[in-house]
Amino acid sequence: MTTRVVVVDDQTVVREGLELILGLLSDVEVVGSGVDGEDALRLVARHRPDVVLMDLRMPRMDGVEATRRVRAGFPDTQVVVLTTYADDESVFAALRAGARGYLTKDSRGAEIAEAIATVRRGDAHFDPAVQRRLVDAVSPGERRPDHGLTPRETDVLRLIADGRSNAEIAAHLHITQATVKTHINNLFAKAGLRDRAQAVTFAFRQGLVSPDNPGGG
Repeated sequence: MTTRVVVVDDQTVVREGLELILGLLSDVEVVGSGVDGEDALRLVARHRPDVVLMDLRMPRMDGVEATRRVRAGFPDTQVVVLTTYADDESVFAALRAGARGYLTKDSRGAEIAEAIATVRRGDAHFDPAVQRRLVDAVSPGERRPDHGLTPRETDVLRLIADGRSNAEIAAHLHITQATVKTHINNLFAKAGLRDRAQAVTFAFRQGLVSPDNPGGG
């Protein structure tokens, strides 16, 4: 199954480099490229890609606003942020906007390809440095000990944070995929979550996972 990708970055050398890397992948097709958030919206509306590789700091419309609008208007299109910045403000702003992946520009081509494949199947993918930032940004006073989740919902949340698919969660917990979906719907409703990327952030904020042992097992 070919994944259709749009690349958005205001730096020509980065944009063309990404197109070259992705062009070598047999299961990825670059259907468009742009230089800012306005280009991103126009290209998504025209091509309806599966994934957008989105820079953050761009003229006219930045990557956070573009991500928010893409996710609101085209929910079937996932966004992977690919940026130089891994500070708390940038990471959390991108996740709140609906990004499901976050990589820094020193990521290898194989990791970019993995991130595209991961978000295409509905899971979240974060650079290890970003995962550490998520944990480091949370002080004990910011954690809410009473998250209202059942033990089984907590188990599912930990496995989501570990990057597991619904099928993998079902196999790990010895339950059906339908039951996994029920638990996910329930925990999303209780925690006010929109997608799996927000679930990963929530799990870190609650102290339910750590960078060394994200799945809790």
